[in-house]
Amino acid sequence: MAIIEVEDLRAYYGKSQILQGLNFEIEEGETFTILGPNGAGKTTLIKSICGLVKTEGSIKFKGEDISGLKTHKRIAKGIAVCPEGRKLFPNLTVEDNLRMGAIGGDSDEMLEMVYNLFPKLRERRTQIAKRASGGEQQMVAIGRALMSNPSLLLFDEPSMGLAPIIVENIKDSLLKMKDEMDVSILMVEQNVKMALDLADKVAVLVKGRFVKEGDRSSLGEVEKLYFEI
Repeated sequence: MAIIEVEDLRAYYGKSQILQGLNFEIEEGETFTILGPNGAGKTTLIKSICGLVKTEGSIKFKGEDISGLKTHKRIAKGIAVCPEGRKLFPNLTVEDNLRMGAIGGDSDEMLEMVYNLFPKLRERRTQIAKRASGGEQQMVAIGRALMSNPSLLLFDEPSMGLAPIIVENIKDSLLKMKDEMDVSILMVEQNVKMALDLADKVAVLVKGRFVKEGDRSSLGEVEKLYFEI
């Protein structure tokens, strides 16, 4: 069953059209990664699903058309975002940042789940967020998104600005998350290795259009095309 179905999605900033009619769906528990250069429309796609930009077309979440809903109502239905640049509350502690992501439910149970996924955060839970390393801050951003126990998790460039060894650690944690949580993932990335290692299916986005799509059996073809762009 598809957790999200997107049909003929077009997005605009003012009169400028950024997304040129995208079509895709993500099944329950599936990871769909989107590769693309700067300016391809990757972040605009995330914002479109969240209702932060003007769009046309259809976005169905769990079978319901959410295209006309305000952002907070979409989030309440089970969508969470790990944004580009992390956007933490710098003067709050690691744990306070995590708890900011909770929406109802048992926040203590979800907090324990996050700490099991990222043991380093348990060690740093009383540390002020701005004093954490870049990798730790990214873990906090991911953990905060997970605190709402989402059905769909949107990642915007989770590897940005991180050293290769930290990217590998983040990737391993996300693979563990996929195994342990019932969550679907839409990830936009420029780090090809991370994106393809996590993907069940992948697409290359260029100037607002998908120029190549494939499942795990065709990841090599997609990777080759991406490096030819």
